[in-house]
Amino acid sequence: MHATTHALLVIDVQNDFCPGGALAVPGGDTIVACINALMADFATVILTQDWHPAGHSSFASTHPGRAPLAMVTMPYGPQVLWPDHCVQGTGGAAFHPALETDRADLIIRKGMNPAIDSYSAFFENDRTTPTGLDGYLRSRGIDQLTMVGLATDFCVNYSALDAAKLGFGVRVAQDLCRAIDLDGSLAAAQTAMRACGVTLA
Repeated sequence: MHATTHALLVIDVQNDFCPGGALAVPGGDTIVACINALMADFATVILTQDWHPAGHSSFASTHPGRAPLAMVTMPYGPQVLWPDHCVQGTGGAAFHPALETDRADLIIRKGMNPAIDSYSAFFENDRTTPTGLDGYLRSRGIDQLTMVGLATDFCVNYSALDAAKLGFGVRVAQDLCRAIDLDGSLAAAQTAMRACGVTLA
């Protein structure tokens, strides 16, 4: 069992990011059983859940003539346009049915602002609007995080970078993550995480 100051952060293990989902990450469902087993090693388990309103600005469907995975510039910077995914209240937004959600001390929902996407568990993509996770962790005396989930190169990466910048010790268990790897995004994410002091295990 890890110290009570060390939490497990399980990122976006949801149906739409698993095979058969709207934005399936290859092998996304293969990590669920091992994540469940790992939960037993932590006193605190936190889950994140992508939770978009219908018609979210990051959906390609809200940009006529734009295809999924195209890049656009939003007021807060570059944005990948995604297929509609993790729409609030849909089966796709639900956690993978095998994920042991009862172990969660906290569930952080993100991406609810229709105008701003949100990859990180800590901030929306404007890099300034907080989710409240930082305050929760500090109030619990937690200063070390192990991260697992989907996808390595987007939500895990952004969460790890933000956590490191906020002063947390961060370890990413890569064997319990899966990546989209869009035009080299996995290698770029690994480089960025190492540069911020994140341990890639």
